[in-house]
Amino acid sequence: MKTLTLNLKQVYFDEILAGTKTHEYRDIFPSNQKRFIRYILNGKEYTSLEEMPSEEEEPGEVDVVPVKYDCIKFLTGAYNGKRPYIIVEVVDAEVVFLTDEEGKDLILVDEENDLEFIAAQMDYTLGKIIERSGC
Repeated sequence: MKTLTLNLKQVYFDEILAGTKTHEYRDIFPSNQKRFIRYILNGKEYTSLEEMPSEEEEPGEVDVVPVKYDCIKFLTGAYNGKRPYIIVEVVDAEVVFLTDEEGKDLILVDEENDLEFIAAQMDYTLGKIIERSGC
């Protein structure tokens, strides 16, 4: 079973336990993209844009797809000792591209690394709780 591990604030952890929070959203940045998405070009999968051939080398439409996870392990609490956790089934995962008021892709800038990227989020639809500990 392929598991994504995420930290979560206690309030959201409790909402998942209660069944009132059915989606988990995570922003996608250049620094964390490999955990969340893959790029597909002409049937070949790439883990980052840097790996992909240029448009001149290999023209084609690029699809952005979520990394497939079976479940998410949510951890909460202090970062010492045993932390409470729940493992929750992932029913669906979708990459959502964010847009501005005019419906155009929202472009963000990572000034530290001098990178521009399209704002996007992962939307995980959560299913049943598979396992729990300390809660």
